[in-house]
Amino acid sequence: MALLSIAGQNDPNEHTGGTLTELIWKGKYDNDGRRAAPLRVALPFQTVETVNESAQERQRMLDLWTARRDTEWRNRLIWGDKKYVLPALLEEFAGKVDLIYIDPPFDTGADFSFHVDVNGSSFTKEPSVIELKAYRDTWAGGMDSYLHWLHDTLALLRELLSEDGSLYLHLDYHVGAYGKVVADEVFGRDSLLNEIVWKRTSARSDSHTFNHIHDCIYLYAKSSDFKFNSQLVPHEKQYLDRYYTYTESDGRKFATIDATQAGLRTGDSGVPWRSFSPASKGNHWKFAVSELDRLDSEGRIYWPNKQGGWPRLKAYLDEVKGAAIQSIWTDLKAVNSQAGERTDYPTQKPESLLERIIQTSSNDGDLVFDCFCGSGTTAAVAERLSRRWISCDLSRFAIHTTRKRLLSLVECRPFVVQNLGKYERQLWQVAEFGAEAEVKQATYRRFIMELYNATPVSGYAWLHGLKGGRMVYRVQEGNRNGEGCPTDKRRRHPRMGLRLRDQRSGQAAGLTGWPRCPFPAYSTRCHG
Repeated sequence: MALLSIAGQNDPNEHTGGTLTELIWKGKYDNDGRRAAPLRVALPFQTVETVNESAQERQRMLDLWTARRDTEWRNRLIWGDKKYVLPALLEEFAGKVDLIYIDPPFDTGADFSFHVDVNGSSFTKEPSVIELKAYRDTWAGGMDSYLHWLHDTLALLRELLSEDGSLYLHLDYHVGAYGKVVADEVFGRDSLLNEIVWKRTSARSDSHTFNHIHDCIYLYAKSSDFKFNSQLVPHEKQYLDRYYTYTESDGRKFATIDATQAGLRTGDSGVPWRSFSPASKGNHWKFAVSELDRLDSEGRIYWPNKQGGWPRLKAYLDEVKGAAIQSIWTDLKAVNSQAGERTDYPTQKPESLLERIIQTSSNDGDLVFDCFCGSGTTAAVAERLSRRWISCDLSRFAIHTTRKRLLSLVECRPFVVQNLGKYERQLWQVAEFGAEAEVKQATYRRFIMELYNATPVSGYAWLHGLKGGRMVYRVQEGNRNGEGCPTDKRRRHPRMGLRLRDQRSGQAAGLTGWPRCPFPAYSTRCHG
């Protein structure tokens, strides 16, 4: 179980210095007391498709490549486990990502399955074997394994950030306090800029405790030289009615504000003006006296009628841009059932939330990254706001949802869909079954072919043998509703197995019911 050590420890991060109270979890240190480091294997990306690219754009890219010139930027949608994707990105993008938003899983009960409604029909999207493996990596050891996973993820993300980059870590009450301590350790406590409270839903009365209606978003900067574009919201009517109570002869409403501010000054802003000395109150003018003269000549100084009333500045209502956004966000509503942006993805965040984050901490052309892309909100908003973006997710359903959502945008720029292909699968198999994983699987396939007196074939991902003019191919392990291979329109047997397919007619011979394969790598989609 994760524990907060009482004694201060030497800070393992050079960028923080000094000492800190350390959160300890199982697996943080190895048996020799050394800090366990994140996996760092730079696997090559494989481009599956280039989406929304015209023939002219494709030819231009080919010409640039042939001439050995830099090709144009393509946004990236990556399908893969971030355990392998993040180190693979480091070689090209270390220190180049301007903004990172992550919305990692908060719920210890999450297992990548969720309910989906499509065209009036509903089904439960079951987790794939790779997703189940990621779930075990994240939650198998409870909070300890979650913190270990989160720390490794944040450590790699920090390396990807540019020196003026920022990271938004979105969590809820389940793990928020723990996540902040982990992020403090990775970035340094002084790098925490804000704890943002987002009221994501309205008040309810269906609980025996105070209802959880907010999430916390922790904003960290890599350095003190971070980007921050202040965002404004309209003032509330109550505020305007209370303060903008004065009216000019032409009907313009205005409020009056103090022309001085605290602190003594020896320059032009500290000298008396029109017989009023700000030093008498321990203050100084907000402007030099020459500027006050100009404002007065333009009628922008308010002179009270009362005896001894100090001059004040006029603030006109029609010049008010709005109020600066504070750290409690109550004006951004969650995606409701009638929202046009709704994708029916269970963890979808509203576009208005990502608009605020992206506009605050990035500029046009900056690179935005989200490694938990889910429904694709970050990518979609970054695309609309003319940012470059990279998004990745382990869920194929998330990748399909994001791809479809991007294509629904007006004038969506071309982007590539990538994965780590067989390289990720090989690493995964070795992690699961040891260095001889491929040998074990080949042995299992030969055993099945011999059992059916089939002739083994090679060179195919899903076809493994030939018998009586029919191909023997692999069938995925079905979901709980009994559905199996998506290429076979008939209902599959819910267990792992093989089928025979007639080469001439293409019809399946109906050979099912094989024992469940001992290698989870077999439990993948069937394209036979």
